[in-house]
Amino acid sequence: QVQLVESGGGLVQAGGSLRLSCAQSGRTVGYHDIGWFRQAPGKERELVAAIRWTDRATYYVDSVKGRFTISRDNTSNTVFLQMNSLKPDDTAVYYCSAQVRGLRLDVVRSYTYWGQGTQVIVSS
Repeated sequence: QVQLVESGGGLVQAGGSLRLSCAQSGRTVGYHDIGWFRQAPGKERELVAAIRWTDRATYYVDSVKGRFTISRDNTSNTVFLQMNSLKPDDTAVYYCSAQVRGLRLDVVRSYTYWGQGTQVIVSS
């Protein structure tokens, strides 16, 4: 099993940047691909970005391409989401999630481990 803890959320003005962190721990660290999801009030949870643990392949939803970058540090077992040019529509609770390695990155139901979430608020 793997435990996930997010950090780095906060309040930022439109056009600003934030970097979210997802720290992994547990017996199976290193055996999971990691995704960042977000959920805004009244909306479904959305997969924003994901990264494969082995070859660093990535996935981004169209709305964040060119603005968000997902990366990982194997030494610290941490995955980052660098968010630039933030917009009010990016306001949501952001969740880190893990799936068993080797599956498609963009299949939402494959993600089975979840962190507690971190709030991001982008003011206009």
